[in-house]
Amino acid sequence: MNNFFSPAEICANMVNGCNNKAKLPIGKMLVLGIFAGMFIGFGAYGFTVITSAAGTGFEATFAKLIGAGVFPVGLMLVVLCGAELFTGNNLMTLSVFKKEITWGAMFRNWGVVWVANLIGSVALAYLMSKSGLYGEAMVTKAIAIAEAKCSIPLTAVIIRAIFCNILVVLAVWMQSGSKDIIGKIFAIWFPIMLFVFSGFEHSVANMFFIPMGLFCGANITWGQIFLNNIIPVTIGNIIGGAIIVPVAYYFSYLKKA
Repeated sequence: MNNFFSPAEICANMVNGCNNKAKLPIGKMLVLGIFAGMFIGFGAYGFTVITSAAGTGFEATFAKLIGAGVFPVGLMLVVLCGAELFTGNNLMTLSVFKKEITWGAMFRNWGVVWVANLIGSVALAYLMSKSGLYGEAMVTKAIAIAEAKCSIPLTAVIIRAIFCNILVVLAVWMQSGSKDIIGKIFAIWFPIMLFVFSGFEHSVANMFFIPMGLFCGANITWGQIFLNNIIPVTIGNIIGGAIIVPVAYYFSYLKKA
């Protein structure tokens, strides 16, 4: 007996899951969305801890690899503990294409969850900034991350965001193909580690990274946070996670010949 689903079975399961997300009451979306923002923030915090003391060259690269290996705990918490993550919910277009939910129901979920993810991420960043856990090296690292993310050119940041959410939704896709928790953990771990190590841009992770840098003293404004990064990264994430992957799999596994 197989302990995994076929790609066609995964696609059908994803549609059912997306249908359920569209039916969630707004209150539950908010609570689970705030949790997801915090969960991703925990992964981002772990990445900062590991990379803050690294030097340059191979040492910095190795620290980045280890940090990228810790970051996936965020999505593991989202999937296995239950939470609503905007970037993963981009797969809801599958249900729209199949005409099982409406565009309005999908956008309702996206809007509420995006705002809730922002609340959870920024709240965690603020509390972390007051926790005493950020020593000199971590403050320097947090500031450097935030200022670098707000300085990426528009075209580049959108491209990085597209690639990022292709990997994120594929991680969500793969874990749903496993019938046991260990399989789900490994399915999540590798794609998420790859996107972090590659330097791609994730809107919800940046909702923690960049405000954290601001709270630590980065020379940026809230306007720059949203206009230079969060909004264009959200757009790129939608292109990768709500258009590219769902369109390909809808055509391959759901569209009737």
